[in-house]
Amino acid sequence: MDTTTIPFAVDDDDVLKVLAPEHQTVPLIFSSPHSGRGYPDSFIAGSRLDPQALRRSEDSFIDELYQGVVDRGAPLLYALFPRAYCDVNREPCELDPAMFTGVLPLNANTRSPRVLAGLGTIPRVVASGSEIYAGKIPVAEAERRIAQCYHPYHRRLRQLVEATQAAFGWSLLVDCHSMPSVGGPMDRDSGLSRVDVVLGDCYGDSCSPRFTSAAEAAFRALGYRVVRNSPYAGGYLTRAYGRPRQASHALQIELNRALYMDEALHQHGPGFEQVRADIDRVVEALATLAAEGKPI
Repeated sequence: MDTTTIPFAVDDDDVLKVLAPEHQTVPLIFSSPHSGRGYPDSFIAGSRLDPQALRRSEDSFIDELYQGVVDRGAPLLYALFPRAYCDVNREPCELDPAMFTGVLPLNANTRSPRVLAGLGTIPRVVASGSEIYAGKIPVAEAERRIAQCYHPYHRRLRQLVEATQAAFGWSLLVDCHSMPSVGGPMDRDSGLSRVDVVLGDCYGDSCSPRFTSAAEAAFRALGYRVVRNSPYAGGYLTRAYGRPRQASHALQIELNRALYMDEALHQHGPGFEQVRADIDRVVEALATLAAEGKPI
């Protein structure tokens, strides 16, 4: 089998980490863009929310749940900065003009549905809908975060994808996320209890259906309730890196937080180790399928 070598632990100004085997043996890359929990003191001081409230947008512990992928021969990239600070699962410059003092960059997208909902590259609200900031912040601060957090994350992810494609001829990015157990006020399913797993493949556009079906079958065999593309079909990362015609596939996995954590306290729950073991089984199924060769 082809292999490619990736550095074991790489950081970029302390904003991200890559964990990787000495030799990558499968054409899979795992990304956890929202599990970062390094909240700068200045960010907390400038927020109207307390630290626990700021964590409502965080995919807590997803990076820990997926660290076993390294033993399966795949790299794991994860952010150290929090989603409430800078969201890499957005276009490079989705900014709400009402949030800032100063003139926005000419390339700013100010009218996307995500910006209008307060969830741009620099979010205005956390997932519960609560406003993050007591007042406006300088445009220069937004530009600094995008330069120091957003671009390094995407640069490293592109490197991983390109290295994987060079070694194997194709790649599958697994975009790893979590979701609240009940739909929030900003969600289409507000107030409704959720299933265990949502698989997002942009309604079949971002990856071969073989991968979605394999992940679904593996989760179901372990007793999980699984749906596809509702309420999450795949975000910017899934769309941007999911281009099957270019041999670049992407699948988003959303896990119900109640399975593995205390959502109020942001602590491991009693199911944490079981969920981590089950994810390893799902990754094994994807790796086994990937070993069969390039998908059609």
